[in-house]
Amino acid sequence: MAEPAPTDLIHLAAPDGDRCVVRVTGRSRPGVLTGHDTLHADVLATTSFVDARLDLYLLQDDLDSWERELSGAGPGRSLGIGTEGGLRIGIHVHSDGWLSIQLEDPERLTAVLGARPEGDWIAEHRRRLEQVRLAWPREVVETAPGTCAWSPDRKR
Repeated sequence: MAEPAPTDLIHLAAPDGDRCVVRVTGRSRPGVLTGHDTLHADVLATTSFVDARLDLYLLQDDLDSWERELSGAGPGRSLGIGTEGGLRIGIHVHSDGWLSIQLEDPERLTAVLGARPEGDWIAEHRRRLEQVRLAWPREVVETAPGTCAWSPDRKR
């Protein structure tokens, strides 16, 4: 079975070329029970002052949290994805449609860029999330606290 193609979980761009992309590239440790459902992603940030590629690791719980964040998104609200103490992407939604996107990696980079996505970017990002979940579904279940097993629904 072929590996799924990399999929953009987040893709926000401004007319001037500034962009922030979170591209899921695959499972972090495929076939290893304790790391199988952890996804690796490249965070690509491009502006006139920075061109960066950072690593981000996403748990299935992070995808659940991102779904909740998208559900609550709207003018004056903020949402984000990432880990405390690690790489974090924060997005603030302004009332005029602009987004302030903050990338914060405590050890390497803090940058803020702006984007004004066209159309319904929230619905688009819900579709992107669904594509990631279809490509890399949850295949490990917690049977007891600290105990994991392969899901009976796992596709081999």
